[in-house]
Amino acid sequence: MPTINGSDVRKVVIACDAGMGSSVMVATTMKKKLKKYDVDVVHTPVNEIPGDSQVVLCHSGLAARAAGIAPNAVIVPFQVFMGDPAFAKVESAIKQGETLES
Repeated sequence: MPTINGSDVRKVVIACDAGMGSSVMVATTMKKKLKKYDVDVVHTPVNEIPGDSQVVLCHSGLAARAAGIAPNAVIVPFQVFMGDPAFAKVESAIKQGETLES
């Protein structure tokens, strides 16, 4: 199971599937939250997750596929697109230097 110290995170990928725009909203929100920690946030289709990804946030229905495409990344699944605790978990780990794990 991949892990990473939050202080080592430099890039967070927001992965989506068919794109109704919800994950773009997540990416925009996370960009604002993580900018002060010098973390780049990118949005990509789940099938195009970059191989060097450190942390991938995706809907829980895509988590298994994301893990198969980016086996070395920490996959953080979420249930709802607005206000899910997974977003605060990632931000807190980066802010506090805590361990994130899939």
